[in-house]
Amino acid sequence: MSSKPIKNMPSTPRDSLGPTIWEKVIAGEKEFTIGRPSDTDKMLNHPEVLNEITYNENMPYWAEIWPSARMLAKFLMRENFEPGVKALEIGCGLGVVGVVALHKGMEVTFSDYDATALEFAAENARANGFEKFNTIQIDWRNVPDGLDYPIILGSDLVYEPGNVEPLVKMISKVMAKDGLCLMTDQDRVPAQLLRETLDASGFVYTTQVLKAGLPGGIKHKGTLYSIRKA
Repeated sequence: MSSKPIKNMPSTPRDSLGPTIWEKVIAGEKEFTIGRPSDTDKMLNHPEVLNEITYNENMPYWAEIWPSARMLAKFLMRENFEPGVKALEIGCGLGVVGVVALHKGMEVTFSDYDATALEFAAENARANGFEKFNTIQIDWRNVPDGLDYPIILGSDLVYEPGNVEPLVKMISKVMAKDGLCLMTDQDRVPAQLLRETLDASGFVYTTQVLKAGLPGGIKHKGTLYSIRKA
């Protein structure tokens, strides 16, 4: 089931993205096919995208395959999960993590602020042989009621300090009482603020260092947060 674009929330024009490039993303011993926009520079020059950046401070970060997504994908491949457990991917972008979660037997809902990101996530799920999943367009500052997930997944979500508090509040609202949030970050500048906000919001968490390789042999390091309610 897919949600329709919500009025006053962004939907990046498809004509700003160029043709879709299909890449192979390796997680563990498994290879996944992921489509992404080919021309992100062109996208940034599109009037509608510029309007979102200028007036809503909404950068279209969703259109890249980020190292943190690769890190979390590799981690999920090593873990075991209850078959059919419900999982919500926050800020899913292209849906790399959610696709791997589908492969691991989870019942996945992709969520993002941008409706076009959800289209790509759905296309990527189908490209890897999955038809049963959900999508929902969500503004972290206005999260709908009634969402309750045992597993929350997220990668590279704290680019800006202003995102930290809304993100933590959303996790608190949508994560089940005994749930688990698995989130990766490339140790960006707001990472310390994230830890302080988790502490102040009554979460308990552990961290561990993860690494991921990119095409061309480039390697990145980041942190996995395993977050629970106290």
